[in-house]
Amino acid sequence: MIIAVNILLIVFGPLTLLFTLRESGAIAVINRGFVSISPDKRIQAIIVAWLFGSFLEGAAGFGTPAALAAPLLLALGFPALAAVMVALIANSTAVSFGAVGTPTLIGLGTSLNLPHVVHSIEQSGSSFGMFIHQAGGLTALLHMIPGILVPLIMTGILTRFFGEKKSLREGLAIWPYAIFAGLCFVVPYVLVAIYLGPEFPSIFGGLIGLLILAPATRAGFLVPKKTWDFPDRSKWQPNWTGAIEAGSGLEKSGIPLTRAWFPYILIGLLLIITRVRFLPFNNWLGSVTIQKESLFGTTISAGLEPLNNPGLFPFVLVALFSIFLFRMSKKQVKTAWAESFNRIKGPAIALVFAVPMVRLMMQSGENPGELLSMPLAMASFIAGIAGSVWPVFSPFVGVLGTFMAGSNAVSNMLFTLFQYAVAEESGFSPLLIVSMQNVGGAIGNMVGVHNIIAACATVGLSGLEGELLKKNLIPVLIMGLMVGIIGMILA
Repeated sequence: MIIAVNILLIVFGPLTLLFTLRESGAIAVINRGFVSISPDKRIQAIIVAWLFGSFLEGAAGFGTPAALAAPLLLALGFPALAAVMVALIANSTAVSFGAVGTPTLIGLGTSLNLPHVVHSIEQSGSSFGMFIHQAGGLTALLHMIPGILVPLIMTGILTRFFGEKKSLREGLAIWPYAIFAGLCFVVPYVLVAIYLGPEFPSIFGGLIGLLILAPATRAGFLVPKKTWDFPDRSKWQPNWTGAIEAGSGLEKSGIPLTRAWFPYILIGLLLIITRVRFLPFNNWLGSVTIQKESLFGTTISAGLEPLNNPGLFPFVLVALFSIFLFRMSKKQVKTAWAESFNRIKGPAIALVFAVPMVRLMMQSGENPGELLSMPLAMASFIAGIAGSVWPVFSPFVGVLGTFMAGSNAVSNMLFTLFQYAVAEESGFSPLLIVSMQNVGGAIGNMVGVHNIIAACATVGLSGLEGELLKKNLIPVLIMGLMVGIIGMILA
């Protein structure tokens, strides 16, 4: 329950900032900044869904990017079904480090933080903290090739299903620009994961990518001469549209663009100075703890580090600062905070039940009959069947977890110990297999039932969740197989 509360605090802070900026009009200003870059819908999809969506994933996670990017694409004239499909496909690579690194730090960390695993890691000459940091770096490296190709896969599927000619070639024709866009995100993403840690890759990958790609696009760098657009609305299929009309929703606001972005820039600066290890701020924040020893008369202790929780510091702090920065009214503030509490209900219900269930499975090895824990029993069985080729299947276990739970963090909590045990049973590197679980969970975000439902709701689209699931299975299979083959080569 304490782990669930810790995750909810991480999610609550970014949501509060997001809705504060929305009510202030700052988000509308940021959105309008994208409109003037290019009229080509393929380019708009890449900039909004891929880069801005990845930045939002790093900051907030838990389905927020697709739920925000889809309405923005709708406002830019995308059919509702296309907007949701593109937003979900783009919200994949960044997910392993969503919500300030939650899937890696808490998803992998809490799943493996057991005495026998910690002992095994220390026996190999490493430390538990170093293992999680290395898993983050290897996760980013495994994402590299599929991640570079995501914009191209996304535009290909967009033109194949929603173009007038139903042509895959029209989407692939943008390949130089799409590959460049992939590199703009993936290169800083990988470097940050290796050198700074799991909190930052998606935030800084998205932000640095935007700073490179937006001006390059305005200058016409690698922009195709022929502009692509959807067919005339009279030719749209009935299931393309939802309850909200395409092309509406970019509100007017007098806030300067630099001021609109300032809260997120401030978040980035505060995260860096409080998370890098060579500065003293991280130790200062971690020194404030709420600790409970000997829970229910056992040897178990648990606690929270409130100031070291990124949801509270810096996100809630910057959300409060933004109220004064944008001179918001009491009504705007009340609406923003009410929406934040309302949005947190869904993740809260899932986490309050899912996390204890996962912990019970993990701790099931503590029993009078000395039976194996559930993950270890499953691992022993699976290793005997597919041990020699397990890396090919490993990412799809992560996909399955996110499909069911709608969260890479929960997928990692559910299956990481299982994957670690299969690796040990089969003789593969546990670091590699655990990282592949993390990658698979991120890819599965495209077909997470919770994410599909939430994104559809934001554009007034309902009853077509199955149609979206079928379309998004295509990139899931492509990227999952890529990661599986890369993992098999590395293994």
